[in-house]
Amino acid sequence: MSAPLDQVFAALADPTRRAILAMLLEDDMAVTDVADPFEMSLAAISKHLGVLTAAGLITQEKRGRVKWCKLEPDAMRDASIWMQGFGQFEPVNLDAFERFLASELPEDRTKDDTV
Repeated sequence: MSAPLDQVFAALADPTRRAILAMLLEDDMAVTDVADPFEMSLAAISKHLGVLTAAGLITQEKRGRVKWCKLEPDAMRDASIWMQGFGQFEPVNLDAFERFLASELPEDRTKDDTV
């Protein structure tokens, strides 16, 4: 596997980062809004966002004083193609991915996650 593909799978391995991606499926969000549902520090959320950004799954952009996060849906294309090579997986459908995340993630994230 290539380094970029390794980064995508490593980023997707964490439940907090998967939850963040599910949130960004709806719309771009300010970093502070991304952090709201989680009981962890803004610094911890920023580290998660840094991992997602390094993997190319999201982009961050400063608009005035606010940093915004945007999902990069094409970033999972290589991972999807790699999984299809096994013949057991369908291409990643972001709507189906969102439904999967909603079913797998608890509604109330009360534990303090670490990066």
